[in-house]
Amino acid sequence: MNRSVIRSAHRPCTLVVCRGCCCGSPRKYPDADHVWQLDRLRAAALDSGGRFTVRTTDCLGPCDAANVIVVQPSGAGRQAGAKPVWIGFAMGDDCTDELLSWVCEGGPGVAEPPAALELQFIRPPREARARARR
Repeated sequence: MNRSVIRSAHRPCTLVVCRGCCCGSPRKYPDADHVWQLDRLRAAALDSGGRFTVRTTDCLGPCDAANVIVVQPSGAGRQAGAKPVWIGFAMGDDCTDELLSWVCEGGPGVAEPPAALELQFIRPPREARARARR
């Protein structure tokens, strides 16, 4: 088997946490502890034994659904046909708990998402959908 195929099969899920113009903004959501959430996600990734990683990015686009987190499938999830999952209004303890539980179990294409978290799934912006079709 090709080495790149082997490496990609072992690639973990990645949480892409929007921290652009609206997401993570205390001006938009003053009661949410955005720093705490990001710290918690990063700490959980370190404790996960490499099951998932966390990175931040500038504005992902759907500002009306801030805070947005995109869950990129692992290599195994991609081999199963999974696409990135966009989660809107990703704030608070319950959402963070469910998100962490799901990615620790394998995320898109590997594990079923918690039902409550699934209610927060949003459609990606048009540009992201166009890239995913390529």
